[in-house]
Amino acid sequence: MQGTIPKATRATIMPCLRYRDAPAAIEWLCDTLGFHASLVVRNEDGTVAHAQLKYGNGMIMLGSAFDTEYGRLLKQPSETGMAVTQAAYLVVNDADKVHARVLDAGGEVVLPLQDEEYGGRGFTCRDPEGHIWSIGTYDPWVEGERAQ
Repeated sequence: MQGTIPKATRATIMPCLRYRDAPAAIEWLCDTLGFHASLVVRNEDGTVAHAQLKYGNGMIMLGSAFDTEYGRLLKQPSETGMAVTQAAYLVVNDADKVHARVLDAGGEVVLPLQDEEYGGRGFTCRDPEGHIWSIGTYDPWVEGERAQ
């Protein structure tokens, strides 16, 4: 039964985020973290109805924060004292390089760049609207890097 639920596709989990200034978030995520905007559907007022940003074989979907039935289910970090209930992890080739890009872009590093006990090197930062991103070289799919 377990094998029949996920669809056989490139990636089966895609975080979905909302931003007050989605166009600026898309620009920051692409320029700083290395995402690629593969689809951006804009509303007439310039807000984003739906966007898909690719990252390797993964993807996030995002849009502007709206006062809709779905939108009322989500709170922005600025509405929760900057607390979040979910965060995304990006597997990178060079955590030091991405760390420097985040600092150059004015990003806030909330957990320092360090070598992890379980393998890999990484750090955690906030994007301009406060969403948490953990970034590191640890690849949980590689057997040799798993914690013993």
